[in-house]
Amino acid sequence: MLNVREPSVSGMFYPDNPGILKREVASYLENADVGPCSCDVYGMISPHAGYVYSGQVAAYAYKAVSRQRFDTVIVIAPSHRSYFEGVAVWGRGCFKTPLGEIGIDETTADELIGSCDVIASNENVHRPEHSLEVQLPFLQCVFDDFMLVPLLMGAQDETLYERTAASLEKVIRGSSKRFLIVGSTDLSHYHPYEAAVKIDNVAVDHLKDFDVQGMIKDTMSERAQACGAGPMITTMMTSKRLGADQSKVLNYANSGDVSGDRSAVVGYVSAIFFKGQ
Repeated sequence: MLNVREPSVSGMFYPDNPGILKREVASYLENADVGPCSCDVYGMISPHAGYVYSGQVAAYAYKAVSRQRFDTVIVIAPSHRSYFEGVAVWGRGCFKTPLGEIGIDETTADELIGSCDVIASNENVHRPEHSLEVQLPFLQCVFDDFMLVPLLMGAQDETLYERTAASLEKVIRGSSKRFLIVGSTDLSHYHPYEAAVKIDNVAVDHLKDFDVQGMIKDTMSERAQACGAGPMITTMMTSKRLGADQSKVLNYANSGDVSGDRSAVVGYVSAIFFKGQ
């Protein structure tokens, strides 16, 4: 029997009706004022809130990579509901959304598990998590055919980022497949609007500068804040290891820009990492 990870937040974070979901994603993509990137993209950053809040920001990154072809997409996301050490892989079967099933790249998942003792199979922590799931309908709308490697990060520190990035580099370089890495993160949470923008600009500037060490330092001190700091930093690290030498921040907004409530907002950013021509 196929091992299916059923959607856990469809109908809450995004529509559960396939037609409505396709139209909503298409609208976000159409309204994203960015052209498809012609350079080789290795990684991207995308937010993971409900689509009404962060869908438009996410669409900028997905539109930027929409003309490229990838065999496998590795999504790295933070765990909100389960505490664990290391990185958890769902390594068999498929992930399901209202738009259909995405097959797991089982070969790559096995190679990652075998490459490093911080990466392990753990399906239970994936079942209730939204931060990875919300990326999938966007992927299904911009790519015709791809496989998935879903990774959740538990307790996060610099050693985990470095070891995970080294494992990803090793497995990707040893494969003939073309990979995209998606780092799933939101930025600061529940500060007043002006304070949130100031805090978020620290992370945004590090993304613009492709400054991994600056991002590590400032997220550890909380001068910059991100619930997916680990996925974001690991995506930056891995992209650099694979040859990316440029970055571009595509869009920033926060929940106050959508709801009008600026008393306590959540920040969102989208970015890509690529090799310049």
